[in-house]
Amino acid sequence: MRQAQSVLTIATRGQGLVEITAEVARWVAAQGMETGLLTVFCRHTSASLLINENAAPAVRRDLERYFAKLAPESREYEHDDEGPDDMPAHLKTALTDVSLSIPVANGRMTLGTWQGLYLFEHRTAPHRRQVVLHMMGE
Repeated sequence: MRQAQSVLTIATRGQGLVEITAEVARWVAAQGMETGLLTVFCRHTSASLLINENAAPAVRRDLERYFAKLAPESREYEHDDEGPDDMPAHLKTALTDVSLSIPVANGRMTLGTWQGLYLFEHRTAPHRRQVVLHMMGE
């Protein structure tokens, strides 16, 4: 059994979904493990991770609009230390995931045909987000 770990830095342009499938797939392939388990972990409380459809851009737009309605920006939240998008960002992170587990077979993530990995930026301003990749396998 072997292990590997790395950190991806993802630049965001502000709120929205950033597909990271290709970067993660390249890293997995470079590890040279045929079978194993990949953990993807977002090191932030105002950004999260999703596995979702990566073929139709409308899916991403609909997800972004849905979460904007679910946790709208407002000055009415008690926690607004960094502005009106601060608490909604935390709420959106709480409703999604900061950690994903993905099986690896034949040296590749076993994602479905239309599945992609996304960093979901919940803040209005651009950020540089860190995503930790950890793989165990052989």
